[in-house]
Amino acid sequence: MDTHVDVAVLGAGPGGYVAAIRAAQLGLSAAVVEQQWWGGVCLNVGCIPTKSLLRNAELADLLTRHADDYGIGGQITLDYAKAYARSRAVSDRMARGVRYLMKKNHIEQVDGRGTFTDAHTLAVDGPKPQTLTFDHAIVATGATPKMLRGIEPGPRVLTYRDLIMSEQLPASIVIAGSGPIGVEFAFVLASYGVQVCIVEYLDRMLPGEDAEVSAELAKRYAKLGIEVLTSTKVCGSVERDGLVTVNLEPVGGGEGFIRQADALLVAVGFAPSSAGFGLEGLGVALDASGAIVVDEAMRTSVAGLYAIGDVTGKAMLAHTASAQGMIAAETIAGRPTIPIDYRMIPHATYCQPQVASFGLTEAQAREQGLDIRVNKFPFLANGKAVGLGEPTGFVKIVADAAHGEILGAHLIGPDVTELLPELTLAQLWDLTTDEVARNIHAHPTLSEAVKQACEGINGQMIDA
Repeated sequence: MDTHVDVAVLGAGPGGYVAAIRAAQLGLSAAVVEQQWWGGVCLNVGCIPTKSLLRNAELADLLTRHADDYGIGGQITLDYAKAYARSRAVSDRMARGVRYLMKKNHIEQVDGRGTFTDAHTLAVDGPKPQTLTFDHAIVATGATPKMLRGIEPGPRVLTYRDLIMSEQLPASIVIAGSGPIGVEFAFVLASYGVQVCIVEYLDRMLPGEDAEVSAELAKRYAKLGIEVLTSTKVCGSVERDGLVTVNLEPVGGGEGFIRQADALLVAVGFAPSSAGFGLEGLGVALDASGAIVVDEAMRTSVAGLYAIGDVTGKAMLAHTASAQGMIAAETIAGRPTIPIDYRMIPHATYCQPQVASFGLTEAQAREQGLDIRVNKFPFLANGKAVGLGEPTGFVKIVADAAHGEILGAHLIGPDVTELLPELTLAQLWDLTTDEVARNIHAHPTLSEAVKQACEGINGQMIDA
């Protein structure tokens, strides 16, 4: 069976399915080819089921550590198998929603693995093998977890996919990497009584975040009983007698040591998934990491071929992929679009307390020689946070000293991921901190911390 469309999309993740829908909205015929996960890693074994597990973990932490503070008594039992089952139900529901959206927008759904045979043809190997021809194609094949040198996956050496698809937890675990995945799983596991040790090669947790945010999270995790080893290298692992022995060394030299646990989770990042789709034969330009090189409109080096999402290696986040998908579809349709400033992509980490950020850190701004003003507002002075019993953390704003334009924001505290859009919107449309502060925020809300942090840029903070 042969099909011809205006736009073929390889991959049905948050970039691919968004691109296809936007193309259909703009009057183009579209088809999506997906081998395994409609909705991508995000909906099936990533963002969505993880957030479901984190919700269960928040409740588990509240009821086991803080029940007395809220007047809750009696015996509390935790059943992780039910938390797992709920996460799979949430994931399945959202994935079915993607299928529905494809049908609603009259997008051809093709199950199978697509391989480019030329610049206008995909051969699909699947339940119903077929050839798909197209005028334009969008590659949205995502990324795969990296493994450390000398570490091989095994029954007790896991990636996040292994852990998220297991309904049983180990009694103890070593987590290699303290990025978002590492710290999110650390919170889930610790909340269910797992003994957790995080190992980070760099000198602090969440090394991509502002240093003050990292320090605040480290204090919180110490209270949770999570061991955090920074400036430490994972050199190898051995599985024996029902345990995994992890060999560690201090970065910069020193005597090696070990940690033993029931499992080792490797959470050290992702590699673009660009091999095996026939792109080599088309001459598509790749960078040293294997990412597809694209311009600001998502065009690759091959005419008519676009790439979006993790396979481009640019801010590997679901919302980045969706934004890139919109741009690719609009460019193909000849419609105006808005390029992405990757420095200002919002980052969200759903541990407890949550971490949210975008733009320049204070250190980065100073390293660039920028004239800046910086202010922090603590959640300890925010009535809503105190009422919630979560007065941890702060909102930190980095602004241009001359005009008050927002250069970056770094938040740690209760539900701070929900506070980002006001700040990223302000940055996108050049609103100043004074203009954000003049906006009336409802009281009592967590968003008042954003208002007061902005007020403090000009020395006008009221409640702290």
